[in-house]
Amino acid sequence: MRKILIVGGGYAGFYTAWKLERKLRRDEADLTIVDPRPYMTYQPFLPEVVAGSIEARHAAVSMRRHLRRTHVVAGSVTAIDHEHRVVTVEPNTGDDFELNYDLIVVTAGAVTRKFPVPGIAEQAIGLKHVEEAVAIRDRLLTAFDQAAALPPGPQRQKLLTVTFVGGGFSGVEGFGELLSLATALLKRYPELHRDELRFHLVEATGRILPEVTDEPGRWVVRSLEKRGGNVHLNTQITSAVDGHVVLSTGEEFDSELIVWTAGNGANPVISRHTDLPIDGRGLIVVRPDLRVGTEEDPVPDAWAAGDDAAVPDLASPVAGARTVPNAQHAYRQGKLLARNIAAVLHGRKPKRYLHHSLGSIATLGLGRGIFQYRGIVIKGLPAWLMHRGYHVLAVPSWERKTRVLAIWLTAGIFGRDILSLASVQRPRDAFVAGGEPAARAGRK
Repeated sequence: MRKILIVGGGYAGFYTAWKLERKLRRDEADLTIVDPRPYMTYQPFLPEVVAGSIEARHAAVSMRRHLRRTHVVAGSVTAIDHEHRVVTVEPNTGDDFELNYDLIVVTAGAVTRKFPVPGIAEQAIGLKHVEEAVAIRDRLLTAFDQAAALPPGPQRQKLLTVTFVGGGFSGVEGFGELLSLATALLKRYPELHRDELRFHLVEATGRILPEVTDEPGRWVVRSLEKRGGNVHLNTQITSAVDGHVVLSTGEEFDSELIVWTAGNGANPVISRHTDLPIDGRGLIVVRPDLRVGTEEDPVPDAWAAGDDAAVPDLASPVAGARTVPNAQHAYRQGKLLARNIAAVLHGRKPKRYLHHSLGSIATLGLGRGIFQYRGIVIKGLPAWLMHRGYHVLAVPSWERKTRVLAIWLTAGIFGRDILSLASVQRPRDAFVAGGEPAARAGRK
C-alpha cells in the first residue's frame, strides 16, 4: 500500500485529500496530511468574519470531520528530503519526528510577506487566518467601547483610527467590510461622531485590486472614499512604532489597529528546506500536469499545487506565465491533483491544468461589491449578491453551506452581532483580578 503524504491543509491540500479518499480504495493508499491547524480556512469568508457577518468557525472546515480516511497530523513540515522520501515534522507540542512516504504532495501554501518596517512586527495583525480575522473584529469593537468612555482628544482619536496596508483583494475586502461595520456601530454609540472615524488604506502602487482593470479599480477607490475611507496610492508605510503611522508622503497619525495584507511570500520550507527544484521566487517548479520538475527532467513521486507552486498558466497568451496565487486556482488544482494521482496509480495518463478565469469578484461591505469578467462589470448590490452566492456554493460540504446561510439569514433579520470577546485572548484576567479593576490587580 502506497504512503501518500500531503504537506499543507489549505485549499489545494484539503481538496487533494478529500478527492483521493473517493478515488482510491482503502487498500490502495495510506493518506496523511500535515498542517499546524486541524482545519482548512475558507479565506474568501475572512472579510465577512471581520465584519461579523459570518461566525468564525463557519469559515473553517474541520479536516478530522471531513477527511475520514486521512491521518491528520497537527504540526509543520520543516524539511523535505525527497531523495530519501522523508520529511521532518515539528508538532504543535512535543519533539520533532520524521515521516516516511512513497509519494509526496506539496501544498504548504504561501505566508504573509513582511517588510522591515519599524513597529510593524509589534503592532500589525495579518488577515490570512480565522484567528486574525476574529482579533481584528474584537479590537475594533473594544476600541469603540474604550473611545466612548473618553473625552474627545488624541487618545480617543487613536482608538477610532484603522490602517490597512496592501490594496489587493484581501486588503480591500477587509477594509471595506470593517468600514461597513464601523459605520453601522456609530448608531449604537451616540457619544461618538462620524468625523472621528478614520480609515486609511495604504497601497504602494498606483492602483488597488490588480486583478480588475483600471476603471473598475478607480470606481472602488471612489466608492470607499465616498464612504469616508482614505485611500493612499503610490504610498508606503515607513514606520508604525507604538501605533504612530508615518507614510512616505510625510503624513503622520496614530492608529490603534493596523492590518497588514501586503502580499504573499514563499513558504520557508519550500524556499529553503527542500531538495525539490524551486525557481527564483522560491516556488516549486511544476509541470502543467502538476508533477514536480520539467518535461525534460521530471521528479518521480512528487506533486505540487497552490500558492507555493509555479504552475504554468496554459490559458494565458503570455509565454511562461504562471497561475496567480488565489483560491480559484488552488481549489481546482487540488481537485485535478487527486484525479491525476489516481490516474497514474491506475496506469492512466494525467491531464494538464487548464482553467480560464471566471472573473474577479469582491465584497466591499454590506450590500456593496464589484464583479468583472472581461469587459463585463457589475457594481453595488448585484455584485455583492453574486459574491455571496458564488462563495456559499464554493465552500466545501453541505454542512458548512447550511451554517453560513443560517447566519446570513439571522443577520438579515436581527442585524450583525456587535459583541466583542477580546477578553477570551486573556482568559485568566478576571480570575487573577478577583473583581478588582485589572490595573489595580496588576499592581499587587
